Amino acid sequence: MSFSSPLIERLVSLTRDLMLIPSTDSRPLERERCLALLRGHLEAVDGVCLREYECAGYRSLVAAPCGVERPDILMVGHFDVIDHPGVDVYRSRIADGRIYGPASGDMKGQVAIMVELFRRLQESHPGISFGVAFTPDEEIGGQHGVRHLFEEGRLRCGMAIVPDGGSINEITVEEKGILHLRLGCVGRESHAARPWLVPNALLQLAEAIVLITRDFDTLKEGLETTPDHWYPTCVPTVLSTLNETINCIPGEAQAYLDVRFPPPHTVASMLHRVRSIAGPAVGVEVIMAAESTHLAPDPLYLAVTAELTGQVVHQVRASGGSDARFIAQHGIPVILSRPLVGALHSPDEWIDIESMGVYFQICEQFVLRRLGIA
Repeated sequence: MSFSSPLIERLVSLTRDLMLIPSTDSRPLERERCLALLRGHLEAVDGVCLREYECAGYRSLVAAPCGVERPDILMVGHFDVIDHPGVDVYRSRIADGRIYGPASGDMKGQVAIMVELFRRLQESHPGISFGVAFTPDEEIGGQHGVRHLFEEGRLRCGMAIVPDGGSINEITVEEKGILHLRLGCVGRESHAARPWLVPNALLQLAEAIVLITRDFDTLKEGLETTPDHWYPTCVPTVLSTLNETINCIPGEAQAYLDVRFPPPHTVASMLHRVRSIAGPAVGVEVIMAAESTHLAPDPLYLAVTAELTGQVVHQVRASGGSDARFIAQHGIPVILSRPLVGALHSPDEWIDIESMGVYFQICEQFVLRRLGIA
């Protein structure tokens, strides 16, 4: 598929339009603008019904043929992106066969593929049991998007495709569990010239973080050579106080930890480990928790991928998490793969344009064959 094909041109154009919208958690109006753009592309398709679902101010969009409440195949993607300092960073450029810019690979490029694939399949095979769902909060845990849709019973499908993990020839079959924690410590404010007078909340918290991360380092002993880093990790991401005075000891401090873990570790065991090491002076609050996920990709999808790429398909394990966990826990098979992407969550994030076309073809052929149409 050449870069000059009409399909590729549409995929690139829609991706870049979506990337211009900074649909972050801190910008609800921009999320709504992104949702409106998607709705505009989908509502023009004859015989299609759009449904919107709201949870705590977050709105999701589901499109399927009218009368099809439970699509045999559903593609699920998110249109929210992570926050970057300054709105000017949300732009795109094309170089070396790639689209560069925030959200290109996570996952405005895949959202564009979903839109175009849905339109093509519904126009060429009206009423085909294939739908798409777009959610607004994957980057902050997915609680108000995919979790709300599936755990509340609002949405079901025969199987799901989530283009938010793996790669073209790497199909993710396991994802680590996730634990996002807020740590807090309270001391007393005082003059920094007399540190012996009061406990320093910032220092106590920093010392606890060092002990916790050192303990997690012991859990990877003997596993450092595994190419997929299949061991627990604990990463401090934020450490702060309300204090803005250099010569004042802060009265309280807080920090955030991102914990990832494979089986046999669990949310409960990881949380117990952190709390035991942190000690009674440090409060530990769970912001988001998810157990590790096992996925079972359809053999037909593996076969179609190998046929269209001419390469061996590998089943891999991933340290990152996705909304696939909320779907798989209901016994619904989930396929987790995507085009070639890189530098995710950075200003230089990219998606490979040729692989977008290949991925489109893989999904199209899989849907048609799986539903007995081709």
